[in-house]
Amino acid sequence: MENSRASAEHILGICLVAGSAAVFGLAGVLTKSIETDPLTINCWRGFVGGLLVTAYVLYRRARSDKPDSSLRLGWRGWLMATIGAAASVAFIAAFKNTYVANVAIIYATAPFVAALFGWMIVREYPRRLTMIAAALSLAGVTVMVTSTIGAGHPFGDGLALLMTLGSALYMVLIRKFRDTPVVWAGAVSAFMLFALGWFVTDPLAISMRDAYLLAAFGASFALASIMWTEGARLIPAAESGLLGSAEVPFAILFAWLFLTEIPPMASFIGGAIVLVAVFVHAGYDWRSARRTPVVLSPEI
Repeated sequence: MENSRASAEHILGICLVAGSAAVFGLAGVLTKSIETDPLTINCWRGFVGGLLVTAYVLYRRARSDKPDSSLRLGWRGWLMATIGAAASVAFIAAFKNTYVANVAIIYATAPFVAALFGWMIVREYPRRLTMIAAALSLAGVTVMVTSTIGAGHPFGDGLALLMTLGSALYMVLIRKFRDTPVVWAGAVSAFMLFALGWFVTDPLAISMRDAYLLAAFGASFALASIMWTEGARLIPAAESGLLGSAEVPFAILFAWLFLTEIPPMASFIGGAIVLVAVFVHAGYDWRSARRTPVVLSPEI
């Protein structure tokens, strides 16, 4: 029974993280469609997203066996919230300073950074299948990088690298701090962004068009964050990073469809390679889980 439950949780984690990648893929389009500055975007994205994530947390608490469980973050939760907020600031600013494809491509290295952090922090050794798929994903990223990074946006690309490091570390901390209310930490992280933007910028000086887009951005942020955070708790850090790399082709495709931002053909080829690596890996895990025999308990 325990094996069956673990397999079901693994499958659920795969679906949630892969689904969040598709929603996260809209971030570049939304950021570049909004005319205001990055901190103001983070401010309202954090406010709307934080409210929705908080509502989700309260809903989960009401339906749980321990509705009075503490939401106290402690130093671990505040560390995660701070890292998440910093990564988000770098994330939005990167889109404003380089191509969507560049940000997505650099973020695709997160599986390898997460694998390194996972080994260093929790001594979590990735499976051979995960590393093979990661190597294939790296090959796809290499194809894209050779044709896009050379366009020359070092500041934006550097911000994308900082975002990748922060996101990879966050993945590992979710696994390490299992008793920390990580979804609530995500909501606190969003409110930290709101506070930062409110005191540093003039968040009310936005157009009505930007207001609608910011509301949509906040809602998509909440949805993707909940899916990713919940899913990443159920699978190894390197694997969650690998599945998250599906954001690469999604982001490039959405940028092409909505922004007419057309990267070289090599970017599409590399993105296809990454998608193959991600979904073949997920499909293998799905089939393996379905082949796992169900062991009935003596009570049954």
